[in-house]
Amino acid sequence: MIIDCHGHYTTAPKELEAYRKTQIAGLENPALKPAEAPKISDDQIRDSLENAQLKLQRDRGTDLTIFSPRASTMAHHIGNVKTSSDWSRICNDLIHRVCSLYPDNFVGVCMLPQSPGVKPETCIEELERCVNEFGFVGCNLNPDPSGGHWNSPPLTDKWWYPLYEKLVELDVPAMVHVSASCNPNFHATGAHYINADTTAFMQFITADLFKDFPTLRFIIPHGGGAVPFHWGRYRGLAQDLKRPPIEEALLTNVFFDTCVYHLPGIELLLKVVPVDNILFGSEMVGAVRGVDSRTGHYFDDTKRYIDACSWLSDSDRYKLFEGNARKVYPRLFRTRAGAQHS
Repeated sequence: MIIDCHGHYTTAPKELEAYRKTQIAGLENPALKPAEAPKISDDQIRDSLENAQLKLQRDRGTDLTIFSPRASTMAHHIGNVKTSSDWSRICNDLIHRVCSLYPDNFVGVCMLPQSPGVKPETCIEELERCVNEFGFVGCNLNPDPSGGHWNSPPLTDKWWYPLYEKLVELDVPAMVHVSASCNPNFHATGAHYINADTTAFMQFITADLFKDFPTLRFIIPHGGGAVPFHWGRYRGLAQDLKRPPIEEALLTNVFFDTCVYHLPGIELLLKVVPVDNILFGSEMVGAVRGVDSRTGHYFDDTKRYIDACSWLSDSDRYKLFEGNARKVYPRLFRTRAGAQHS
């Protein structure tokens, strides 16, 4: 089986965006009528997927996508706790409907109702709802709810600990995933995302988070940002800071995906990071949607790059495509979707 650990509902029906616009307008003018939950039919959901994610699954030979709301529209910097709570519920409910309609193709991951300066424990209720009621297998955790201003404590700070305790209790991982950037210095997908991936890894190096939470698991997406390219720098920094070797201190708990959009980058990732710590992911339909003019293939068809790495063993390929996902997302095959695949 080929499990794609990184998919977002980027093709959701237009009614979802219309709801969000109405919600935001209400923040600017409280006299406006409050936004009502979008009315989206099952047929609209099917139409939004059949010629997009489902078609690409078939074309590219993947089986199951771990699916979450669109990352760029989480936009936790907008509004307040209630804004994020209402928006998260609407988006997570829609993901649940997708997974219910296509249990063989999708399994859910939730967005959290984060808000700048608000303690992470406010997210626990929604996390529990999605895991316990919907069978979701993880969450996306935004290390920067401010949208590019980075005014939250580092991920290793005890400020985050109540949420981590719940992740451990539920036995679900978190993908470290920022959202939109409202800072003009940082393009969202080209800079802010990659900065956040790299920043999270360095934060993990500098503290003893995994001594406090030995079973807590994070996925750093987009191939780990700059981390694989600068693996020697991070090993050296850990040494200079009198920290344990990164392989020893982090790699039981920190994993990377393959959302890297060219073959040399995938080759570097696979040669630097242990294969036990890499999960197949494509982010389709995501940050880069076009066809590479040099190859004639879509940039985000990451399976092609892995298939081209002829030096990988059958065991390596099993880990990349299935085995590591089973390890990192242990609830994956306890869900209704997963039961049909086990």
